[in-house]
Amino acid sequence: MALNKSMHPRNRYKDKPPDFAHLAAKYPDFQQHVHTSLTGRPVVNFKEPEAVRALTCTLLKEDFGLTIEIPLERLIPTVPLRLNYIHWVEDLIDGQKQPRRGIDIGTGASCIYPLLGATMNGWYFLATEVDDICFDAATKNVEQNNLSDLIKVVKVPQKTLLMDALKEETEIVYDFCMCNPPFFANQLEAKGVNSRNSRRPPPSSVNTGGVTEIMAEGGELEFVKRIIHDSLQLKKRLRWYSCMLGKKCSLTPLKEELRKQGVPKVTHTEFYQGRTMRWALAWSFYDDVIVPSPPSKKRKLEKARKPLSFTLPQAGLKELQAKASAMGSSACSPVDSITALLEKTLTELRVLHKRVPCRNQEQSLILTAVENTWIHGRQKRRKQKRQLRELPRAPHCAATNSQNTVTATNPSQNQLSSTQDTQDDNTQDKTAEEGNKASSNVEVMHNTDVDMASTTCTETPAAASEPPSKRPLSPGAVEHFLFKCLLNVMLEESDVVIEMHWVEGQNKDLMNQLCTYLKNTLLKSVAKS
Repeated sequence: MALNKSMHPRNRYKDKPPDFAHLAAKYPDFQQHVHTSLTGRPVVNFKEPEAVRALTCTLLKEDFGLTIEIPLERLIPTVPLRLNYIHWVEDLIDGQKQPRRGIDIGTGASCIYPLLGATMNGWYFLATEVDDICFDAATKNVEQNNLSDLIKVVKVPQKTLLMDALKEETEIVYDFCMCNPPFFANQLEAKGVNSRNSRRPPPSSVNTGGVTEIMAEGGELEFVKRIIHDSLQLKKRLRWYSCMLGKKCSLTPLKEELRKQGVPKVTHTEFYQGRTMRWALAWSFYDDVIVPSPPSKKRKLEKARKPLSFTLPQAGLKELQAKASAMGSSACSPVDSITALLEKTLTELRVLHKRVPCRNQEQSLILTAVENTWIHGRQKRRKQKRQLRELPRAPHCAATNSQNTVTATNPSQNQLSSTQDTQDDNTQDKTAEEGNKASSNVEVMHNTDVDMASTTCTETPAAASEPPSKRPLSPGAVEHFLFKCLLNVMLEESDVVIEMHWVEGQNKDLMNQLCTYLKNTLLKSVAKS
C-alpha cells in the first residue's frame, strides 16, 4: 500500500504502514491475496476487487475491532483515505474523543464513516442511503458491531440529500455532515475517457462501485451544488457542511458558488495517500466557529528540505588543522580549524559570512552571496596574472624595487617566466593565492584588528586598485543578493561534516555550486599535503 507522508498528522498509517506479512499470518482470508514480489516483499494486487476488499476488512478488524461485509459490486473504501476525512472533521468541530452528531450522505454498503466516527469518538450518526443493496449491507454492518444506539441508517428516495432526511428531525442541531459524492457524470468519465490527463499514470487500483455510488447527473460538481442549495435553506441546522471531491477542478467553481450565495465561513483541505489525492470543502453559517486555514503554496514550500552536505574523513583532518595553524589560526579542535579555513575561502570569494550562536562542538555561519565568484576560477586566475604582468612595475617598497631591477637587467628570464606561467597554470595557482592575500586580509575575521603597516608592501596592484563595489560588505548593508544560507560545521564520531541549509534567494543551484567549490578546496588541501 503506497502511503504518503503528507497524510493527516493523526492518521495512524502516516508513519506506520500496514504490515502485510503480519496481517497475512493472522488473517487467513487476507493471506490468500498476499504475494511475494521479486525483491522478497509481501505485496497485494490492488487491481483485484477481492484483494482490496480483503485488505479493507482486515484493517478495520485489526486496528478498530470492526467486522464488516461489503458486496463486490459496491464501492470498496480504502481505510487511510476515509480516516483522513474523519480526522479533518475532528479538527472542524473540535470533536476528537467528544460526543458529536453528524450526517453521512450516501453512507454506502460499508457504512465506514459512521462506523469509524462512532468507534473512535462516540459520535452519533444519521446515515442516509438510496440504494437497496447498500442500505441492507450498511444496516447489517451496524448491527453486527453493536452500534445501533449510535448509528441510524435510513433509506431515502433518489436525489434526496439533506432536506428530506431531516424532515423528522426538526429539533436536532447537527454538528456536521460529510459526503463522498459520485465523482463522475457518465460511464465514459468513470473510465477516464476525456477526464484524465494523458500524462498521468493509470490508476493503481480497481474502480469498484454501483451506478448510484460513482455516477450522478452533472457529476460531483452538480451533486455538491445541490448540497449547497439545501444548506441555504437549513443554514444553522448544521454547524458545518462538508464534502469530499475527486477532482481539483471542482474546488474553484464550488467556492465561487458559496461566495455568490454569501456563505460567511468557507475552508478546504487536501487529502494525500500514496498516488491518490482528494480535496474536501466545508462551509458554515455560524459566526463562532473556528475556521482551519486551508493549505497554501507557501506552506508547501516550507516543508523540511534536506541540506547539502559533505564529510571530511578523520584521515585528512590533521593536515587541514596544520594548514589552519600555518595561516595563523589558534583553533584547537578540528571543527574550529575547518571553520577558519572555510572563512578564509569565503573571504577570498567575497561571500559575506558571520558566525551565529550554535550548539557545543559545532560552528555555524550565515552566508550571503552577493555575486557568483566561485565559477570559472581558472579563467579568472589567468586573467588576474595576465593583468599583473601587463601593469607597470611601480616601486612600492624596497623588495619591489630590487625585484624590478633584476627583471630589467634580465629580460630573458622574464620571458621564460611568462612562458612557464602560460604552460603550467595548474601548478602556479599559488601565485594567484599569494596575490589575493592582501585582499583577504582586508576582511576582518573573528573581529581581530589588522596591522595595516604590515600589509602595505605585500598588497598587489590588483588588490590596491580593486573598486569599492568589489570589496567585502557587512551582511547588514546588503540589499540585493543571490542567496542566503546557513553553513554548519559539526563533529560526527571522528569525522567533520559540513552542511548548507537554504534560507532564501534566487537559485538553489548557486548554493550547490558553492558547496562543491568549498568541498573541492578542502579536499585539494589534503591531497597537496
